[in-house]
Amino acid sequence: MAVMTFHDQAVAAREASRALATASRARKDAALHAMAEALLAGSGAVLAANARDVARAEAAGTPASLVDRLRLDAGRVAAMADGLIQLAGLADPVGDVVRGWTTPAGVSIRQVRVPFGVVGIIYEARPNVTADAAGIALKSGNAALLRGSSSAIDSNRAIVAALRAGVASAGLPAAIVQLVEGGREVTAEMMAARGLVDVLIPRGGAGLINAVVEGSVVPVIETGTGNCHLFVDASADQAMALAILLNAKTQRPSVCNALETLLVHEAAAATFLPRALAALSDAGVTVHGTPAVQAYSDSVIAAGEGEFDGEYLSLDIACDVVPDMDAALAHIRAHSTGHSETIVTSDLAAAERFAAEVDAAAVLVNASSRFVDGGEFGFGAEIGISTQKLHARGPMALPEMTSTKYIVTGRGQTRG
Repeated sequence: MAVMTFHDQAVAAREASRALATASRARKDAALHAMAEALLAGSGAVLAANARDVARAEAAGTPASLVDRLRLDAGRVAAMADGLIQLAGLADPVGDVVRGWTTPAGVSIRQVRVPFGVVGIIYEARPNVTADAAGIALKSGNAALLRGSSSAIDSNRAIVAALRAGVASAGLPAAIVQLVEGGREVTAEMMAARGLVDVLIPRGGAGLINAVVEGSVVPVIETGTGNCHLFVDASADQAMALAILLNAKTQRPSVCNALETLLVHEAAAATFLPRALAALSDAGVTVHGTPAVQAYSDSVIAAGEGEFDGEYLSLDIACDVVPDMDAALAHIRAHSTGHSETIVTSDLAAAERFAAEVDAAAVLVNASSRFVDGGEFGFGAEIGISTQKLHARGPMALPEMTSTKYIVTGRGQTRG
């Protein structure tokens, strides 16, 4: 059988999206359950395929944090299936009336949610994104063209094969879910496929996201990297701050909502930093600090130039001492990627000021940045965290995967 070109896949996705756009919620939910069942039934094949991907990555010297993103186990496969089932239990956004009114002429106007149509998702490493993205796209009425990285190719092939079998068993076109393979030229085709692909969503590192945003003629919803900050204010409950710090940094350091920078008010530094630095060291975290931080521990290494600007995605953290709230806000403005920013404080005025002045998709007060997640928000699985300011911002779940159209209904009225 001839291999489908990307153009063929996009045309098939366009046709499939028309069938999906009018599918009932019951049909879509049945498909999600069937996809979950097929994924669990094919778990052995998925894990065997993933083992090949992991072995190649380790042989190539891939950093441990990236191998962790790539690795699947029975629990992670079960979580992928559970995410699909949770999606089936969520309200269908398609057809929701965003607003409606009647004009003085007696014409009824309704703004109604509708699918985008065909969504291209370009992502790196994590094979669990394959199931999450396919499920969210289906539930929101969209066909998905999934462009995973070559490092996860065997895993993604096995996952997509299971998902397509589930979709077909529910009576929907298998072309609703497709894996896009090939070299960089295929990614370029996706970015040039205006008219066949309605929107592209890049999910991965800064290099991938910037390449898609800058090179695509297809509209892009930008998901951002997560240089997430924690500011420990002068009035912070220090036990609370320590618990939040350790959770946000160490629970899963390779994800975008993990903490990357710690800022400590100078009035709290003498009591908080010795405890925090010791606890981070015990947890295996390397602290990259300014001289003000190094003064509290010999284990702190000097923060290099530009080190406050990126994601470590590992058991590393940048740290500085700031004189006041103004300095903390200035630091965050200068270095934030607009993902998630946290303050720990007992001062209501400080909390309100931080929430008002920090420009990010999520601002947290006395809570870990690890909560910035579609599942934790109660949305179900997410496509990613959007850091842009148009259409969608924050966790992108079902409503964010739709557009709207206006339905205007009259009784023969004409405009005077």
